[in-house]
Amino acid sequence: MSLKSLEQIQLPTASADRSYATRILDRQIEFPSLKAVLGAADISKAGDRVAGLAAGDEVTREAARKVLSEQTLQHYYDHPLTDRKGRIDSVMRVNYDIDLDTFSEIAGLTLGELKDRLLRSNGNEIRRIGQALTGVMAAALTKLLDVHELILLSKKLKSGAAAKARTLVGLPGTLSSRLQPNHPTDNLSGITLLVYTGLSMGSGDALIGLNPAIDTVDNISATLRHLDKLRRETGAPTQICVLSHIKTQLACLEQGAPVEIMFQSLAGTERTLTDEFDVTVELLDQAWQTMREKGPLRDVAENFMYFETGQGSELTYGKHEGIDMTTTEALCYGLARRYKPFMVNNVTGFIGPETHLDNFEMTYSCLQDQFMGKLLGLPMGMAPCYTLHSQVTIEGQQMATELLTAAGANFFMDVYLSTDRMLAYFDTSAHDNQTLREVHDLTPAPEYLRWALSKGIFEQDSHGNVSRGPNWGNPRIFCESDIDFQRLNESTPGTYGFDNAGPRPANRVSRTVRANLAVAREAIYVDLRPTEIADIPLRELHTRAPDKLAHLQDPELGARLAEEELQGLQPEYNDVQIVISDGLSAEAIHHNIPDLLPVLLDGLRSRELRVGQPILAPYGRVKLAESVGEALQPQLIVVLIGERPGGDTLASRSMSAYLGYRLPDDKAREEAARLSGNADIRYEYTVISNIYSGGLPPIEAGSVVAEKIFEILEHRAAGNRLEGLLKKQAS
Repeated sequence: MSLKSLEQIQLPTASADRSYATRILDRQIEFPSLKAVLGAADISKAGDRVAGLAAGDEVTREAARKVLSEQTLQHYYDHPLTDRKGRIDSVMRVNYDIDLDTFSEIAGLTLGELKDRLLRSNGNEIRRIGQALTGVMAAALTKLLDVHELILLSKKLKSGAAAKARTLVGLPGTLSSRLQPNHPTDNLSGITLLVYTGLSMGSGDALIGLNPAIDTVDNISATLRHLDKLRRETGAPTQICVLSHIKTQLACLEQGAPVEIMFQSLAGTERTLTDEFDVTVELLDQAWQTMREKGPLRDVAENFMYFETGQGSELTYGKHEGIDMTTTEALCYGLARRYKPFMVNNVTGFIGPETHLDNFEMTYSCLQDQFMGKLLGLPMGMAPCYTLHSQVTIEGQQMATELLTAAGANFFMDVYLSTDRMLAYFDTSAHDNQTLREVHDLTPAPEYLRWALSKGIFEQDSHGNVSRGPNWGNPRIFCESDIDFQRLNESTPGTYGFDNAGPRPANRVSRTVRANLAVAREAIYVDLRPTEIADIPLRELHTRAPDKLAHLQDPELGARLAEEELQGLQPEYNDVQIVISDGLSAEAIHHNIPDLLPVLLDGLRSRELRVGQPILAPYGRVKLAESVGEALQPQLIVVLIGERPGGDTLASRSMSAYLGYRLPDDKAREEAARLSGNADIRYEYTVISNIYSGGLPPIEAGSVVAEKIFEILEHRAAGNRLEGLLKKQAS
């Protein structure tokens, strides 16, 4: 397999927007563009409402669906969705790399006719047609399907679909999982316990994949080697991945680290992909080619790329180009298809209420995503997840998993007890995965199942029926002694014991988890109390968010200072400007700033840096750094902000420091643009996360943030560019 160059992909000529109109009984309804029709045809979702794309009523929605159903596939092909400058961006371009011979067979079908044809077809025929569709076509079709149709077609597409590394994932009759042993400080002992626990519950046959708290080459390499060691010692037939930035992984691979599966998050518009994710199609091509030539599994795996997607990131960053969330998600799948990945994991629900407000919006979107991804030929895993500042609940998540399993999901996540200890969100667990296997009569991947049978994790009777074995749910089997097991347990927050009731956690454990969820959810709605923050004088500025509800549902409001505040500000040209905001947890500010801020200020003053009076900005978001930066013109803006509360009581007190470096001149901007691929880049960011008593203690964090500020100002760079310069200097 070789990748077609972007220039070789055949494109139609971008044309000016045209309007569409239809009649429902005696009501004439018009839409100004294809983007408007696509947005109005979907169910109403929070993100599309914020963007002004959702239909205002059911009649308008059905009118939009009628318009979509009447257009031919050739019409969709001839009218690519363009960016704000009227150009076909690189993500849309890749989506046109389709099977043109098959497309010529179906180009004259209307979308409604295509829907009927697929419902009459078997999985192989649906899959063949899917290779002739762009992401826009897939999204338009999805908006015509009801719940039964989404599940039926997705189920048909599981037959015969599989991706190969050490394990074969996606076979009929199987349900796999990605074991996610995240730890707030990347503590290797804590990671070990979470790996052992997941393996003991039959999880991880798709992947052992960790999201790192610290994205540096040294840390990622060390973590990869540790996961590889655990895999070898346990004998588990699976593969490993640390979900750092793709540039970090490439550097680790170059140094000989076991980068078995290459990961990257994707976006459905070039501006989001490049500006926010620091990735280009060319970089993805380079990563694929490097893995093909140098990856540790190059002689074993047929598929070695891993992508994560999820509706809403483009909207959250304000770079959706007027395209609705479902369609930008489908464009991600059209991009992912280029690399024939081993896994694609959909994390719709991860962002929060600005994209998906409640259980219905999250569940329906996940059903859409699974179908679209499978239709375009991808091995789809699903992670119906939620954050505590949304109205999504654990019950809604569980209902979503049942529907998605019925629809043939390849895999779910295994986050122990559903609580991610580093990312502060809530996903499926090994308990959920095993429950779904037992409800739907499914097993892990065959290679993994054989290993798990040998360990007593599962048992198999003479008729081939698989059930839990005597060692299911007992991570102690991987430890040499009780003392070793206890040591690992002491390094891991939020375990609450390992007692189970069948495939479910014991009631005592469930009650603890649910009580902590309730406490943490309440923390979302606590307001800042300035008198509890610090004795250091602060100046208070306000964002455009008028209240808590508006702040939670529209991230753009918290990213900008209110107009009346801007009018009263003048450039101050300090070296550093500190901004303190509640973000998604005022309690994080109350518990950390009194210890962190004095240490940070003392450190900055020890280098005689000019520091502006710290700002307190309620209802703020990370990108408030740029609004403050443009107004006050410091070299560096430090945003100290409360993160979304996690699942234990202490984790509701977690905050982060985002260091936004204002690129000072043309030379710095050119260097940053060359590395990032973003010609318009103006800020680079470094983040220090998980600041709280259970992670990076606030006093220590004050020194860590100060040291990172010194490095940024000395090297005139932040983010990936800074880490590259530091690595070069060290060598």
